[in-house]
Amino acid sequence: MNPNRKRLAFFGGLGISGLFGYLAFRGLQPEQMLQSLNRIQLDYALAGMLVYALAMLVIALRWQFLLRAVKLVPLGALLQLVAIGYMGNNVYPLRAGDGLRIVLLRRNHQVPLVRATTIVVLERAFDGCVMIAFVLISLLFIDLQSSEVATIVRLAAPAFAAAMLLALFLAAKPGLLRAVVARLAKLLPGRMGIGLRQLSDDVSAGLESLRNPLHFLGAVASSFATWSIEAGVYWVAMLAFSMRLDNAYAVSLLICGAVNLAGVVPASPGQVGVNEFVTVAILTALGVPAALAGVYAIAAHITIWLPGVLGGLFFLLRQGLSWSDIGRAGEMEGGN
Repeated sequence: MNPNRKRLAFFGGLGISGLFGYLAFRGLQPEQMLQSLNRIQLDYALAGMLVYALAMLVIALRWQFLLRAVKLVPLGALLQLVAIGYMGNNVYPLRAGDGLRIVLLRRNHQVPLVRATTIVVLERAFDGCVMIAFVLISLLFIDLQSSEVATIVRLAAPAFAAAMLLALFLAAKPGLLRAVVARLAKLLPGRMGIGLRQLSDDVSAGLESLRNPLHFLGAVASSFATWSIEAGVYWVAMLAFSMRLDNAYAVSLLICGAVNLAGVVPASPGQVGVNEFVTVAILTALGVPAALAGVYAIAAHITIWLPGVLGGLFFLLRQGLSWSDIGRAGEMEGGN
């Protein structure tokens, strides 16, 4: 990516995070937030971090299901790459962690770059569809009138649904994809035509897991499982603040779904600001005092952010990589 565009994306993301952070915490008095912070029970916060570590293990299992048709990679190795990827996304702009785990998957396990990239994009489509389901399911149990949640679903649902439908269609019709690409390749110079054919073959191979019922069902089940566990982190964080809400786990599903759907907003690393804004908007709409909602949003975000960053940094060093390698992966990801 051009350095100027990279800087623009970085500072633009910081500006977006700053704006949403202001919207989340405007009007709150520091002393009110400190009083709410005194309510936290740290043992629950620690439990939430352990729950999140379990979610990372299940997301590695989901990645294994999607990769099986390309190559069977041990679950422990994938868990390390998942942690590194989450760390990169949380501390570096432009979702550098996704690029880094793609690069490591190629370096460590010889999975071709385009096939690995196709599977990572497919993961995002699965995630988006699960988040939409979480929001819709939770609203069956919660009487919530929130323009913020409605806007998030209205903007994100068509994009993720279209991406998943396209992936399923291309997986079901590999011959059609090859035929279309073959016609296009004839219009291009020799090397470009050959490159386009190879690209389509790699994309088709990356979608192979969708053609295997066992792999597909495993990916669907593990997608719902991992995000249900992550929603449990938000529920445990509620216990940490002794928050007593009706249908508390449904509220946790809603927060988890809405926060992650809002992740499409190009904010700073870790979605700082956007995450807090969405969480505060939901809780205050349910009658939670603004100061308590604000402190809860920060604490829940840290509970999810910290184990991924620490675990990812540990595994990054074990891989023999440096901090600058994350930046180079970010350039690759931003340039795709």
